[in-house]
Amino acid sequence: MSTPTSPAAMLLRRLRRLSWSSTAVQLFILTVVTFGLLAPLACHRLLHSYFYLRHWHLNQMSQEFLQHSLKEGEAALHYFEELPSANGSVPIVWQATPRPWLVITIITVDRQPGFHYVLQVVSQFHRLLQQCGPQCEGHQLFLCNVERSVSHLDAKLLSKYVPVANRYEGTEDDYGDDPSTNSFEKEKQDYVYCLESSLQTYNPDYVLMVEDDAIPEEQIFPVLEHLLRARFSEPHLQDALYLKLYHPERLQHYINPEPMRILEWIGVGMLLGPVLTWIYMRFACRPGFSWPVMLFFSLYSMGLVELVGRHYFLELRRLSPSLYSVVPASQCCTPAMLFPAPSARRTLTYLSQVYCHKGFGKDMALYSLLRAKGERAYVVEPNLVKHIGLFSSLRYNFHPRLL
Repeated sequence: MSTPTSPAAMLLRRLRRLSWSSTAVQLFILTVVTFGLLAPLACHRLLHSYFYLRHWHLNQMSQEFLQHSLKEGEAALHYFEELPSANGSVPIVWQATPRPWLVITIITVDRQPGFHYVLQVVSQFHRLLQQCGPQCEGHQLFLCNVERSVSHLDAKLLSKYVPVANRYEGTEDDYGDDPSTNSFEKEKQDYVYCLESSLQTYNPDYVLMVEDDAIPEEQIFPVLEHLLRARFSEPHLQDALYLKLYHPERLQHYINPEPMRILEWIGVGMLLGPVLTWIYMRFACRPGFSWPVMLFFSLYSMGLVELVGRHYFLELRRLSPSLYSVVPASQCCTPAMLFPAPSARRTLTYLSQVYCHKGFGKDMALYSLLRAKGERAYVVEPNLVKHIGLFSSLRYNFHPRLL
């Protein structure tokens, strides 16, 4: 009569049967090597990756970023000092048509001296408009200075080249602003003034509102041309209140409140899972096709993309304007916002009905209006501007960092 086998003995016997050629062992080793060794080594300096070693790199990278921004600011200052003046009567590119198709309004205040943020932004737009050529003849640059004091020297310099609206020029303020207004409400009122000035001055088809620390990407004009003339003719995109051109990279992970990203994340697994399964079965000389292996590689690829950083995989969409995606917008933030003219007028009405304060800035006000007014808004991915300002116009920051 045989003695009964204990559970521990049975488990040990099964483990002994496993060998290096076992599929389970190979996939386990692949997981450990990928997530425990290769990915951390490759991604420890990627700012928006879960593998980023913040305590090792953040201070150094922040200082390097500030030094680079200082150099770019000096280069932008020299750029305009060497540029022939247009006496403020025409754009620095050419005289736009009487009714521009797109007005690019850059909202500026006097920020941290030396960085010349607004000069960096305008000089980059100037270069891109020159590269764009006749296709961008209907584009108009417009500077909106909302600095209370007269010390904004960069705005004075730009007034030689770009049409400027000065909110606080003169003794009276049409918007009833006073020094006691909190900074968040002032920012909203400034935004309203600049948006309304753009509409009244040019009566364009579209207004692109850009904050003075948002550098345009190289592809911004071809992508906008494609989106506005092709994609936004689709029924579900028509009559959108606004289109965001920027969303913070740190908020672009799949594990976030936006449900559309979960569908995209599952799609990544469904796409890469079969591909990686085919590669594995071929190199491991396994016959046929295995659904458990495909499930493993689907989860493996989903985990890898999330931990490395969705932001970096979005960069692949820059290969063509048609690859950029348009998804429902979330509440943060407003470095670059595009408004169709009818939507811009509705936005002016909506913003006049809300009061901003700490914890409820203009970005949250705009987002809250979507549900309250039955409106829709979208964001384009990947970003079409880079946020370069580490010094906020709303809060004092004596130790600026990238995160």
